Amino acid sequence: MNMLAQAAIFFGAAVIVVPFFRRLGLGSVLGYLAAGALIGPFGLGLIKDVNASMHFAEFGVVLLLFVIGLELQPTRLWTMRTSVFGLGAAQVILTGIALGLIATLFGIAGREAAIIGVSLALSSTAFVLQTLSERNELKDKHGRLAFAVLLFQDLAAIPLLAAVPLLGGGYADANVSSVLLSVAKIVGVLVAVILVGNFALRYGLRAVASTRIPELFTATTLLIITGTALLMDSVGLSMALGSFLAGVLLANSEYRHELEADIEPFKGLLLGLFFISVGMGLNLGLVRAEFGLLATIVGTMVAVKALIMFGLGRAWRLNNTSSRKLALALPQGGEFAFVIFTAAVGAEIMARDHAELLTLAVSMSMAATPLLTIISDWMTRGLVTPYEPAYRVDPNEDRPVIIAGFGRFGQIIGRVLAARKIPFTALDASADQVDFVRKFGADIFYGDASRLDLLRAAKVENAKAFVLAIDNVEASIRTAEAVTKHFPHLKVFARARNRQHAYRLMDLGVTLLQRETFLSSLALARDVLLGLGMNAKEADRTVRTFQAHDEKRLFEHHTHYNDESKMRSLAKVAAKELEEMFARDAAEQAAGDTGAGTERKQRAA
Repeated sequence: MNMLAQAAIFFGAAVIVVPFFRRLGLGSVLGYLAAGALIGPFGLGLIKDVNASMHFAEFGVVLLLFVIGLELQPTRLWTMRTSVFGLGAAQVILTGIALGLIATLFGIAGREAAIIGVSLALSSTAFVLQTLSERNELKDKHGRLAFAVLLFQDLAAIPLLAAVPLLGGGYADANVSSVLLSVAKIVGVLVAVILVGNFALRYGLRAVASTRIPELFTATTLLIITGTALLMDSVGLSMALGSFLAGVLLANSEYRHELEADIEPFKGLLLGLFFISVGMGLNLGLVRAEFGLLATIVGTMVAVKALIMFGLGRAWRLNNTSSRKLALALPQGGEFAFVIFTAAVGAEIMARDHAELLTLAVSMSMAATPLLTIISDWMTRGLVTPYEPAYRVDPNEDRPVIIAGFGRFGQIIGRVLAARKIPFTALDASADQVDFVRKFGADIFYGDASRLDLLRAAKVENAKAFVLAIDNVEASIRTAEAVTKHFPHLKVFARARNRQHAYRLMDLGVTLLQRETFLSSLALARDVLLGLGMNAKEADRTVRTFQAHDEKRLFEHHTHYNDESKMRSLAKVAAKELEEMFARDAAEQAAGDTGAGTERKQRAA
């Protein structure tokens, strides 16, 4: 079967099965697993080669770790240090020891039991984050703690993979110098990636961004991810670590939101393929033959991990409800277990039949996790649970103001907000402008604000105000269309380049706007009047009258702005009205002055 036919089968299964599962409230992850089991060699047999699909699909996990790295700014990692290295380490150590001891009860030897215990202690980053995201629980306290545990597990998987050959016979005949050389090579690559990446990645992205070719920027992003992943793989480390490291290096860069927006479609598709591949690998024949043993392994693993995680949640001062949610988010095995089992078989630490059985158990535990969560929800539905305050959000994470366009107009707004310590996210489509403004310490990101995926990457849905300060009229209108359509709750404060631009924004429902040079022109007009000898009070009254009349006319004439002849006629009428207003004011003032003079004369007489 050719690749195009296989792709059609994958897409067809996903399109048919996943929406059905979502409608039943079972989640997309379980739908992907079911789709894989349906088309796999143990289902309808439409796809025979599971391994080929799995190798390609693992790139979805690589992309997921890159996006996680982008979200993990060093300051945010520092605020999470206790959860990551405290709770995460406690979970891996306690669960690994417990499952390893249970493995010895099944007659497994010491080294193999240790590998099994630690491998099964790891959870599935892809499954957990996807499930929590679908349930809008990533920002809840248990969701944040789950993310911290997963992050430690991903970091811990790297030394675990490196330790497997040392436990086996791979280094039995190696001398100390060769082992030290291998370690030095790994350390050297890590240092090189960090040092070179810190200086080279931004300059490379800046050069590509200046070309204004979107697909070239996307290609560069994929090159960075695959390049760092392959570099790590070449020295025996995890490809996911390479992509995660690349993400962390770019977390504070001005291109973070653009990178995340470009990668999101690839990540979503490949993660879906990864889950389908896991479902295809479910050996339904082995399930039937060893159902009792598999059920025992899966049940024991899920129960032990959930109980330990529940206890750790309570130790971290979560209430019972949040502790239960945390426990039920992380009881499954993880994708790193597949890799560690393969390495252990190669190092002759683990028997191949044990690895096959445990791989199937991990896959089944993944499939069971969404069901456990659903059952838990059903059991507690209608019960009153104490309120758990949200996890403390880093001040840089949710910013109440988004400024689209950071030229001379947007920068003034940004400076005012910064002076009042109001955090904001600034976006600009010019790489040169971004580079220039960043030199002055402003926090600005590269990207076209009219792109919906970029707006979501910038967390627009969490903002309270959107400042539309884009200089280009067409780009401004495209952005206004995207924001008003997809984020109708958001207040849009817009800069209009001219009257016509203002009318087009009003067509989209944007009424909180300022014309670019209107107020500065009025201020200069006041100065001119003062220079001609008019007193300050009269000059101020003249400017205020003109401003009120013009703004009233702006909204009254909105419905006719496409009719040029009508607008010309209305403009003449408005000019005449304004002249008559000033004439009446002058006459009233003269009459008032005459009356005041007569009264003074009468009092004097």
